[in-house]
Amino acid sequence: MADVRISGVEFRYAGDQAFEMALSDLFISSGECAAIVGPSGSGKTTLLSLVAGTLTPQNGEIHVGKFRLNQLGESARREFRIREVGQVFQAFELLEYLSVMENILLGAIIGPGVDKDTQSRADSLLSSVGLGHRAKSKPALLSHGERQRVAVCRAMLNHPGLLLADEPTGNLDQNNKQNVVDLLISQARQYNSTLLMVTHDRSLLDSFDRVIDFEALTGARQ
Repeated sequence: MADVRISGVEFRYAGDQAFEMALSDLFISSGECAAIVGPSGSGKTTLLSLVAGTLTPQNGEIHVGKFRLNQLGESARREFRIREVGQVFQAFELLEYLSVMENILLGAIIGPGVDKDTQSRADSLLSSVGLGHRAKSKPALLSHGERQRVAVCRAMLNHPGLLLADEPTGNLDQNNKQNVVDLLISQARQYNSTLLMVTHDRSLLDSFDRVIDFEALTGARQ
């Protein structure tokens, strides 16, 4: 598990897409499944990037479990992401030239390597979402719902302490939307992961432990 603590964070993009965000205080408990809502442009995706260590704030502190992200160098943040964070994106981000199984194992392939335990976890995850028979298929042969289930398996491969999902249901019909949310939450619960999911779909919010109105927490402006 990993709790998330944010205090006094200020982040600024410069240039043509100038953006400023201030977040004074946010705490998400270990193992909590939280949905983040708010209008476009309020900084929800920026928050996920900050918590993942992809972006670094100009001021303030971000703690994820034992890690103090704003004090880590780039190589340490990369190691943190590989070992502690699973991410699911709206556009799936599957590589079309790789098989389903290769996509799931990608983080291990470019990181610590694939051993027997890692392969076993990948097989188990794929079977748990009903796609064991699709291991050798290419993403082009999958439906949108199947692609997103593969993306969830990839995110969960290393049983991350923190699971981040950025509009993962945006391209799905209502039935598949709920299925993906149920899958994310069930996987988070099974592996004691903390889940943060950005969504605009308020029909999904009853599934979460907590709903965070991001606009109410921040001063964000473009």
